[in-house]
Amino acid sequence: MMCLLALGAWTFQACGDSSKSKDSTERAEEANEDKDAVAEDDSEFAVTAASGGMLEVELGQMAQQKSQNQRVKTFAAMMVTDHTKANEELKSLAAAKNVTLPTTMGEDHQKHIDDLSKLSGAEFDKEYVDLMVEDHEKDVKLFSEAADEAKDAEMKAFAAKILPTLQQHLTEIKGIKDSMKQ
Repeated sequence: MMCLLALGAWTFQACGDSSKSKDSTERAEEANEDKDAVAEDDSEFAVTAASGGMLEVELGQMAQQKSQNQRVKTFAAMMVTDHTKANEELKSLAAAKNVTLPTTMGEDHQKHIDDLSKLSGAEFDKEYVDLMVEDHEKDVKLFSEAADEAKDAEMKAFAAKILPTLQQHLTEIKGIKDSMKQ
């Protein structure tokens, strides 16, 4: 009987601590569900934007070091500057709205960091540029939707304010990608 009780307690304890297997974005989303501070879609937007912003800054720093293409390095510096500023604005807004943001980027974003850190030279440049095109297409869509549909007026205004910068980034990185094909 004691063995069964001990086994049951051990099993319950092992199952009960599932938070360690979740990434920072999942933990932030769960915290926001418990708070009900803003609409769920608005808090999910904030969490996704925060993780993506961290990705942009970290990859921008990496590209400034690893790239062999001056246009890529210039773009990367712009990523660090613009996304650091947007990240700080988002942190302030989230704090005012009692929205929990992730402390580290999500696993999917971290995988991009891990993959690109193994590359160098022209191979790095190509993969970085391809990722920036793909990522900024997603960002423009995410921020467009939030600018149109966010329930919280300040979240909506934040998305609308950042959207033109993201569109500019997308235009710039597509131009760099096109120039690399030649």
